[in-house]
Amino acid sequence: MADDARAITQEQWRHAELIWEYHRMHHQVRACDVAVALGCNDIGVAECAAELYRDGLFTELVFTGGNSPSTVELFPRGEAVHFRERALELGVPDSVILIEPEASNTGQNISFSRRLLAENGLTPDSVLVICMPYMERRAFATTRKLWDEVEVVCASAPVSLGDYVKGQGDTGAVIDMMVGDLQRVMEYPKLGFAIEQEVRREVREAYESLVASGFDSRLIRV
Repeated sequence: MADDARAITQEQWRHAELIWEYHRMHHQVRACDVAVALGCNDIGVAECAAELYRDGLFTELVFTGGNSPSTVELFPRGEAVHFRERALELGVPDSVILIEPEASNTGQNISFSRRLLAENGLTPDSVLVICMPYMERRAFATTRKLWDEVEVVCASAPVSLGDYVKGQGDTGAVIDMMVGDLQRVMEYPKLGFAIEQEVRREVREAYESLVASGFDSRLIRV
């Protein structure tokens, strides 16, 4: 468990690990027609994309994302722009990269990327969606809703929650983000943003307990 300004109890950590595992889709990562890497506050997504490219899993890659309040200081020229630069540093050729620099939410990440690919003559049958580990399930549900004709495979860095928060340096912030993503998994289908996903009772209970403990900074009004 990483250090954090907020004290994290063993029970809270157990609940966080349960939610972390729920968010992971555990897909068998395989070759797809294209890859779409979702912008966020974690440059590790670009590094994961570069590794998957080196593994030969795709030949076309979209980096998508403008800015949000949580990323503008980290990536002042936009998430997709900075992610592309990191991928180039890691050996991904510029010729395989497309940039979508306008999206400000996950729905736009998917719909704008789909449009960009079509404008470049690409109509894939399968898409490898690369994102943060705790965002896999929401990314999957969003893509299935907005791009239902493609097969969706989710991929992220193969790390444990403990290793991830060590890299991020703030346990509480990561838990806040995971709790917020779980709320969106549960609520967005009602708003037409995503397909419905089963949420097991123990996962809901973990979510409710963490919200009651104050891990609520990323919740939306519902």
